[in-house]
Amino acid sequence: MACPLSDSIAEDHDQENDQLAEGMLYGEYLRLDKILTAQRLLSAEYNKEVHDEHLFIVTHQAYELWFKQIIYELDSVRALFNSEPTNRGTLNGTSNCHTSIQKNRISEVLDESRTLEILKRLNRIVLILKLLVDQVTILETMTPLDFMAFRDYLCPASGFQSLQFRLLENKLGVKQEHRVKYNQNYTRVFGRDPKAIEAIKRSEEEPSLSCLVQKWLARTPGLETHNFDFWEKYKRSVENLLDEQEQLARKYTKEQLRNYHLANVHSRKAVFETIFNESLHNALVSRGERRFAYAALQGAVLITLYRDEPRFSQPHQILNALMDIDSLITKWRYNHVLMVQRMIGSQQLGTGGSSGYQYLKSTLSDRYKVFLDLFNLSTFLIPRHMIPPLTKEMKSMLSVSCNGWNSDDN
Repeated sequence: MACPLSDSIAEDHDQENDQLAEGMLYGEYLRLDKILTAQRLLSAEYNKEVHDEHLFIVTHQAYELWFKQIIYELDSVRALFNSEPTNRGTLNGTSNCHTSIQKNRISEVLDESRTLEILKRLNRIVLILKLLVDQVTILETMTPLDFMAFRDYLCPASGFQSLQFRLLENKLGVKQEHRVKYNQNYTRVFGRDPKAIEAIKRSEEEPSLSCLVQKWLARTPGLETHNFDFWEKYKRSVENLLDEQEQLARKYTKEQLRNYHLANVHSRKAVFETIFNESLHNALVSRGERRFAYAALQGAVLITLYRDEPRFSQPHQILNALMDIDSLITKWRYNHVLMVQRMIGSQQLGTGGSSGYQYLKSTLSDRYKVFLDLFNLSTFLIPRHMIPPLTKEMKSMLSVSCNGWNSDDN
């Protein structure tokens, strides 16, 4: 007599085989036949196979796959921010972006139900970048002698020829004029690939994440002069704070100590003047010391000061995620610079013709920080007790407005 249990197992096994026969297999779905056969060791082609070249290739292929995912997430976030289809592709260049922000502070609305999705995708980019930062340490298990054994085969290939990383930077908002001179002429790098040139140009002409974020910040509720008029109230609070600090400084009996504290107060006054005087702010933007349009900076300050308000909680988290992205890309660059110095020293040229370590080192400056102004917001913080209290009207507006930043749209 047959065992019912064995019959049941056999039946399940047959059903499983039928499902496998009908459906797509794991390897087919992931196209593993293409991915796992894409490791071409040049050293092996010269009959001098170097073991660590395989690690070198796999690591960089993994980077490119993650770059592709970051771009995928980044494009989706930009689409969520860019809620006005008619404006897409029209904001090419910092000056145009700033002009558009000043003219359209109220005309465009971001459905705030989207901010949670934006935050989720930005945080995903953050986690991927953390992975990429840690991935450098795996490559560092290769010794300089191991790298030297196959490095010459790579010429003229070089990391700065990564099209995806270039697109990633452009889509974030790295401007051509802020780049190191060697990396500005991309036609020299990608000149033999017209599709790459076209993709780069398109990424420069489309609205970057930075530009879209600035437009969003410029619509922050509370900036309107006819409503809460945050900026004027904030300015008065800053003036009161600095007056108090100056009075305290003058109470020091020792002249040297008194002069030190007075100089500190006067220095802070000068710094605050650069955000209260729009012309001074724009001059800093033109010199590359700031990135944001004036209205966007105002919105960022407001969100930072009122981040404990439920309405500003997610926007504040978005600003933090943007800083995390900038920070992690800088950390990735730094780890890469250290690894290159460790592998080839400070004087050798890169395989693509750059100055190698010296070129990479120059990319660590603030010129490559897209959200530089967010990092400097702490400069303009004031004590909690001096933050202008929200009016009843403002609290009411924040509690009932749900479709966009502006109450006029409800």
